[in-house]
Parts: sequence; C-alpha cells; structure tokens
Amino acid sequence: MLRRLSISALIIAGAFTLARADVYRWVDDHGQPHYSDQWMPGSEIIKTTKAHPPGWESSSRAGDQKNLTASNTKVSTQLGEQDNARAVQQDLASRHAVLCKQSKDSYMRAITSRRVYKEGGQGERTYLSDADADAYREQLRKQVQDYCGSVPQFDPNAPISPQPVEPKPIPEPKVNPAAATSQ
Repeated sequence: MLRRLSISALIIAGAFTLARADVYRWVDDHGQPHYSDQWMPGSEIIKTTKAHPPGWESSSRAGDQKNLTASNTKVSTQLGEQDNARAVQQDLASRHAVLCKQSKDSYMRAITSRRVYKEGGQGERTYLSDADADAYREQLRKQVQDYCGSVPQFDPNAPISPQPVEPKPIPEPKVNPAAATSQ
C-alpha cells in the first residue's frame, strides 16, 4: 500500500512538472500552426514557468505604448472634433430658431397692421403706400418661409388680442428702523 502511494505521488509530481514546461508555437510553410515543448527556429514562446529577466519585453512594450498613445490621441482628437461639430450645429439651430421667431413676429405685425411703416435712423416713421406695404408683407412672408419652413395661417376674422401684461409687484420701501423712530 505504501509502495503504491509513493509511486502515484511520483507520477503526479512528474505530471505537474511536465505541465509547467515551456510551450512554443510556430507556423510552417503551409500556414499551419504547430505547438511543442521544443524550441524551433522562428518559434515564439506561448507559456513558460521561468521568470523572465527584467526588460526582456521592454522594446515591444515601448512600441505598444507608443501605438496606444497615438491611438488615444487620435481618438480624443476625433471626439473633440465631433463635440465641436455638435456645438456648431446646436448654435446654428438656436440662431435659426431665434430668426424664425423674429420673422414670424414681424410678419404677423405686418399682416395685422392697417398701415405699415418703417422707422428711420432718428426714430421717425415713414408710412408705406399700399403697394409697398404688400411688397413688404410678401418679403416678410418669404423670410418666414426661409427660416421656419412654413408660414403661419392668418385669419382676418379672428379678434386681435393684445399681449397680456403681467402686473409687477410693488417693492417694499427700504427704511432704516433707527431713522424711522423718534428720539
């Protein structure tokens, strides 16, 4: 019994040492990969149990590190360009929305007004003739169509309601309590 136990222990110990051997990989002329525990010219080590000396892979790691750094720089540049393009698109969209609203407001004012005028440099009003007012309204309609894509519908029978003005609260006066009391 003791003899079988010692023989099995030796077999197991031998198996563990064989399992910890170096494994080499190489590719033959036909493109077939081969694996072996023996070194062949052109083979590369796949698995080893020996500690490698420091710096054995430093040149390849330095190359990998440079490639990684270049790749990271390229990706961050692309992300930055995408962020800039998105910001420009958002700025253009917000500017376009402001111009659309201004154009609609001007068009609706020109349509609802009986007389159309233009203000001069000093604030004086120059009223347009009916033909000029119609041309001005058409110009505003085209401007709204360019900025907004569609022109708001105008119903001449709809009542014109002034814009509601919200009342502002009256602020409390600031009084110094010491000065407000008699002495």
